[in-house]
Amino acid sequence: MFFRLRFDSRTIKEPVLSKTTLKTGTLINILRATVGARRGEIIIEVEDDRAEDVKKTLEKMGVEVIELVGSIIKDDEKCVHCGACISICPTEVFTFNGENKIVVDADKCIHCGSCIKVCPTEALSLPV
Repeated sequence: MFFRLRFDSRTIKEPVLSKTTLKTGTLINILRATVGARRGEIIIEVEDDRAEDVKKTLEKMGVEVIELVGSIIKDDEKCVHCGACISICPTEVFTFNGENKIVVDADKCIHCGSCIKVCPTEALSLPV
């Protein structure tokens, strides 16, 4: 299961992921992290059967936890089938079909957002 964690960097001063791992006995895979002077956002992956414990533990420490459902969304009207997403995707979500068009295998998406950053036409997005 994937979660987006949002927090105020000025008030969260403890290692929330480490404490959550120790308290729940769950491994947490960090897929993407952006932490600034005022706020932070981290995308994590946890085992499905431990997700509720992880969510509750993080929320008790003041972290906003949003479950990420769905997968990458490709706007066919905007996509120019350049292949930039293919070259950056760590899990091979994108491939060319026989007509040199980009095809999406949504089940492979890990919500890292790398493809969104490189798409020159902003044809890719993640569900909110």
